[in-house]
Amino acid sequence: MNGNNSTVSFSRRNLLKFGAGAVGTGVVTATLGSHVMNPEPAVADNNISPDEALKRLMDGNRRFISARRRNPNQNRARLTEVAKGQNPFAAILGCADSRVPAEIVFDQGLGDLFVCRIAGNVATAEEIGSLEFGTLVLGSKVILVLGHERCGAVDATIKGAQVPGQIASILDAIKPAVARAEGQTGDRLENTTKANILLQIERLKASPVLSQLIEEGKLKIVGGYYDLDTGAVTSVS
Repeated sequence: MNGNNSTVSFSRRNLLKFGAGAVGTGVVTATLGSHVMNPEPAVADNNISPDEALKRLMDGNRRFISARRRNPNQNRARLTEVAKGQNPFAAILGCADSRVPAEIVFDQGLGDLFVCRIAGNVATAEEIGSLEFGTLVLGSKVILVLGHERCGAVDATIKGAQVPGQIASILDAIKPAVARAEGQTGDRLENTTKANILLQIERLKASPVLSQLIEEGKLKIVGGYYDLDTGAVTSVS
């Protein structure tokens, strides 16, 4: 994208085209419409390519694992700046696990990342709608689906755990990954976690909004696997 103006123009066309069904609830649609008609000023540097956005993420992770964090964009001046609006350069669909905070493990700060966290990093309708907003309207150039070592939601799904309440809906969203990883050599939990990452990427790419951004070279959707013991994020493909 060439600056915030082109983002707003593109957003308006697609929101009219895809309507409420592409972004989730009517409330979200109304919010999107308000944002498009009254765009906030750009405050983060996301006028970069998807490849550059991914490199920025991984460079930050390398700083994190080598204990050389810069802790960028975390001061009072940045707080004041992003209070006016947001244009994060990357979006993360990550697990709700408390040990995997995206801004820390990628060494980023306020306004840099658009983060959606849910147990098992599953792409529900609400998560997809949120990520459509983060890319189409706010301009994030990459979506990283971030799974992690020893994921409890994936482990429970493998074991066929009987769970109360709405937890079962999360396990149901992961079940196809269990079948995909069946018969693979190596650690079953790790294999299934990685299969789940790829499964959720497929669900994101099925979004007409996100697929169009990918087709136009304005977005990449990639997978990452976080090692709880080292802090390193490795590519999943």
